[in-house]
Amino acid sequence: MEAEDLLKLILVLVVAWLVIGLLGEVLELFTGLLGLLPDLLGVVIVVLVILWLLDRL
Repeated sequence: MEAEDLLKLILVLVVAWLVIGLLGEVLELFTGLLGLLPDLLGVVIVVLVILWLLDRL
């Protein structure tokens, strides 16, 4: 195996490692946002009820 081919293989492996790491971070962020979803939904419902009671809707 030539040195240039070995460097290409290492480059591909490093790029794959970075992509996997990036996807892991994106999925972690997405699941974190989904964890906040029930709280945000509760706040939206409370705001809508208050606005309805104040005849703003």
